[in-house]
Amino acid sequence: MKKLSMLKKLTVSTLFLCLLPVSVNASYTQREDVQQFIVKMHKEHGFDKTLMSKWMSGVEKQKTAIKAISRTAEGELTWGKYRKIFMTDSRINKGVKFWRDNAAVLARAEKEYGVPAEFLVAIIGVETYYGKRAGNYLVLDALTTLGFDYPIENTTQERRDRREKFFRKELVQFLLMTREEKLDPVSLKGSYAGAMGMPQFIPSSFRHYAVDFDGNGVRNFWKGSEDSIGSVANYFKKHGWVKNQPVASRASVKEASKKLGSKDVKPKKTVAEYKKAGVVPVDQFNSTERATLLKLNGKQGDEYWMTLNNFYVITRYNHSPLYAMAVYQLSQAVSEKYNAQLNANK
Repeated sequence: MKKLSMLKKLTVSTLFLCLLPVSVNASYTQREDVQQFIVKMHKEHGFDKTLMSKWMSGVEKQKTAIKAISRTAEGELTWGKYRKIFMTDSRINKGVKFWRDNAAVLARAEKEYGVPAEFLVAIIGVETYYGKRAGNYLVLDALTTLGFDYPIENTTQERRDRREKFFRKELVQFLLMTREEKLDPVSLKGSYAGAMGMPQFIPSSFRHYAVDFDGNGVRNFWKGSEDSIGSVANYFKKHGWVKNQPVASRASVKEASKKLGSKDVKPKKTVAEYKKAGVVPVDQFNSTERATLLKLNGKQGDEYWMTLNNFYVITRYNHSPLYAMAVYQLSQAVSEKYNAQLNANK
């Protein structure tokens, strides 16, 4: 997303997608602000006002979307607790199966975009449990609800205005997207915040980074997995993924150097500078590579990781370092098991 840079401090309820849509009759077409939106869509983008009114008249306010967006961000979880959500035998095993089922597509995406298959698998595994938890909300309902009724509880009016503006822009992007891809705007489903399909792209990210990887003339996250896989790979490449470069490594840290650890994942110092300060990665990295020292509160206490550019790229999908580390560790676990099975079958 571009994933939800504003939203991607996901809530625990999002992770499990346990909140099912609960709607109420919002009578959106009777509201002046919605009528103004319809007129704007007509003037600026050529949408038929009658058709827009028909679409909006069917929109129902989603109470659980409002509830979910108001909840405490999971960014407050420790790494030890966060890790347990994603590093499970079930998620690893299903990742191996997803890889087997989509081996040819993943190999093609890796060749074309330079992103290893295991990271494409891991993103989809973390986001939607390999497509099983892609959301049950009508995207039109979710974006309209948050664009016109963003909750004021536990926030300021300024923040509410800013978030409503964001979601209204995504609503515009969604309608443009459905027109471009010849999709039905009143039937497409996604998350409570309007993120869509296996990779959970918001509409603006879909328009910028989704690709027609199956070559059928449209980009579609709701039928098959090819477009989703290719789109994640394209997203990573566009955000600076470097082919055949490392991602992260556990590091030993001298007591005096522990103060260098932070949650800022943008590489600033070179590996050589960190080594000089007493930070030594377990894996061997080029001394001129730029890196950062990530400090995480794990199950057994503080963990120190040296992370490089490609780890930072993962955080462009979701700005949380916990998210990026979950993707990294899931990718390694799935890859290890997948390759072990391949070797066993030779």
